[in-house]
Amino acid sequence: MPTVQSVERAFAILDAVSAGASGVTDIADRVDLPKSTVARMLSTLEDLGAVERVDGGSDYQIGPRLPQLCRPVDATLHLSAIVQPHLERLAMQLGESTGFGIASGSAVRVLTQVESPNAVQVRDYTGEVFPAHVGAPGVCLMAEWSQRELDQYLSRPLTAYTEHTMVQPGQIRERLAQVRRDGFCWVHEEFADGISSVAALVRDPQGRALGAMHAHGPTYRFPVEGDKMWIADLVRQTARQVLAAPSS
Repeated sequence: MPTVQSVERAFAILDAVSAGASGVTDIADRVDLPKSTVARMLSTLEDLGAVERVDGGSDYQIGPRLPQLCRPVDATLHLSAIVQPHLERLAMQLGESTGFGIASGSAVRVLTQVESPNAVQVRDYTGEVFPAHVGAPGVCLMAEWSQRELDQYLSRPLTAYTEHTMVQPGQIRERLAQVRRDGFCWVHEEFADGISSVAALVRDPQGRALGAMHAHGPTYRFPVEGDKMWIADLVRQTARQVLAAPSS
């Protein structure tokens, strides 16, 4: 059966990187590929979180996404089952689609989504992966990153999904500071034209972020004027209830 050359090359590069932190020249020698080809593929793998630079330098090592992909499937399914009834209730309360995303390296994967009861709906994004900076769930998760992780992410050009996507490092840092203060994030037409969303973190009883709960809908009706704060507070309170520590 014929194979896909780019996939073969990506695995060869990952195999080389897994043997120890290395620079582009060394990796190119190991996999017998042009240095320019290896550099391009490493850039893509870095964007996906499959590799990362060692202390922001020129050497690469295996990134955080690969170990996450190897996590037991049962744990993810268990979390999805726990959050599902909360998403369903929130969707009925808001009349809009709701969902839950988890970290996937420096990106966010939509674990599950509940459809809006409205006739006009946002499409289902379940299973899709997006850069952290383009949507409300990802921004909430970014607010939990270490300074090193954030600096590394913001050191490279960021993709703009729409003309409204926030890609300037200074603006993103200000937004993250506000998310830490407020406990939620609104995004208007930054992920997709005509779509607005709001998200808040779901934490375990020890306070560790497990993912981000969100609600999204067409901007012409979501949020209704005057309801922005009420909606954000409802999403935030619902997220807090998912795995809240039992009262003593």
